[in-house]
Amino acid sequence: MGLVKHKGGEEEEEEALQALKRDNRRNESKRYVYECAVFASLNSVLLGYDVGVMSGAILFIQKDLQITEVQEELLVGCLSIIALVGSLCGGRTSDAIGRKWTIGLAAIVFQTGAGVMALAPSFEVLMIGRLLAGVGIGFGVMIAPVYIAEISPAVARGTLTSFPEIFINLGILLGYVSNYAFSGYSEHINWRIMLGVGILPSVFIGFALFFIPESPRWLVMQNREAEALSVLIRINETESDATNRLTEILQASNPLKKREEKAVWRELFNPSPSIRRMLITGCGIQCFQQITGIDATIYYSPVIFRDAGIKSDTEILAMTIAVGVTKTVFILVAIFLIDRVGRKPLLYVSTVGMTACLGLLGIALTHQEGSSLVSPGVGTWLAILAVCGNVAFFSIGIGPICWVLTSEIFPLRLRAQASAVGAVGNRLSSGFVAMSFLTVSHKITVAGTFFIFSFISLLSVYFVYRFVPETKGKSLEQIEMLFQSEVDWRGGEVQLERLVQRDVVF
Repeated sequence: MGLVKHKGGEEEEEEALQALKRDNRRNESKRYVYECAVFASLNSVLLGYDVGVMSGAILFIQKDLQITEVQEELLVGCLSIIALVGSLCGGRTSDAIGRKWTIGLAAIVFQTGAGVMALAPSFEVLMIGRLLAGVGIGFGVMIAPVYIAEISPAVARGTLTSFPEIFINLGILLGYVSNYAFSGYSEHINWRIMLGVGILPSVFIGFALFFIPESPRWLVMQNREAEALSVLIRINETESDATNRLTEILQASNPLKKREEKAVWRELFNPSPSIRRMLITGCGIQCFQQITGIDATIYYSPVIFRDAGIKSDTEILAMTIAVGVTKTVFILVAIFLIDRVGRKPLLYVSTVGMTACLGLLGIALTHQEGSSLVSPGVGTWLAILAVCGNVAFFSIGIGPICWVLTSEIFPLRLRAQASAVGAVGNRLSSGFVAMSFLTVSHKITVAGTFFIFSFISLLSVYFVYRFVPETKGKSLEQIEMLFQSEVDWRGGEVQLERLVQRDVVF
């Protein structure tokens, strides 16, 4: 009897030991994936910093280099346009040299551009540096979400894929702080320091390349299944999970090996019905993210605050820090909610809230146009509240989720190039807004411009309702199946639940 009890106790101890090992393995793999996502997202700091720092640096560049308003619009907006080159090249480059080394290439190109801008003696040289920085940013904004989506487990993919948006917001905040910190130096020096500090994140990216693995899905595309399995073992809780994921990836990439396919770009521009649906969703959400005017709010926040009645440069730069803090705080809220609440509910909250805040900002700024709907004092505080509210609603929804959706809805064979097309639409829309904001504002007033943004934001609410399915908690391969029929696409949440139930049965 005592022997039986002794054996029973040993079995319980063994089970407890195995459970502890599983918990340790689960925590280690989770921590490793999170660390990889953080390192891969560092490129996004570069984009955010550039957006934030240029909003303040342009005040001093105007005075130092005596540039015109048209040159100002060109300097601010060209980065987004030239990022098209990086985004278009990024898909093919990442397929050729890998996701990991494309992240490194993006950092090197941006670092070169930032150095040229910091030392620029004239507007022409400044533009050369700006163009180089734009190419680097184009690479970065395209590849980071793709890489993270390809190493993330389905249950945490939304959270992890939105990391780049966190780092964009962190970069914007750092840019605002840099503007305020260095504004006290002479006009010939301060903006150079502001732009030059942008080189620092690239150093950390260099170290990151020695830590992060290559994407297992890219390794499978290169017929390097053994290496892919090695990576999957590190990022999954058990070896059986890793083996199952490898099988799913092999099945998803099987058409590459078993039959001839149209060239990737030809397939994108002459798409099948399912690919067309993916492009409508992915590219549409990318464009709406920018044409609702977020970059105008960020780049030209000093112009908005001056129009609202704040005259001191120091006070204006201090208010931009408040905007940056708000944006960063609410992106953290989004990260907490995105895999709990889902993509679509957050998109509804985001687009409806932005519509209201943009309309409110238009009302607040009417007092400068002689047709005041509010008193000047109230208008100033209302404008500050509306700007902070707009960036808050943007950050809790459409800001991060557009990148999440673009990185997870396309099939493996098209993912890099299709994500590049989405990034192109995003940067093109951003550049159009940034390069036309001052001109349009002169024609129809700043208030009128934000009324237009409010109307476009209202259209984005309908777009989310009509064309964006729920993808929360689904594997990349299940999401691909969701777009196979128009009924599943537009009734995404219900139909996908049925799909999962069917998979469980079989």
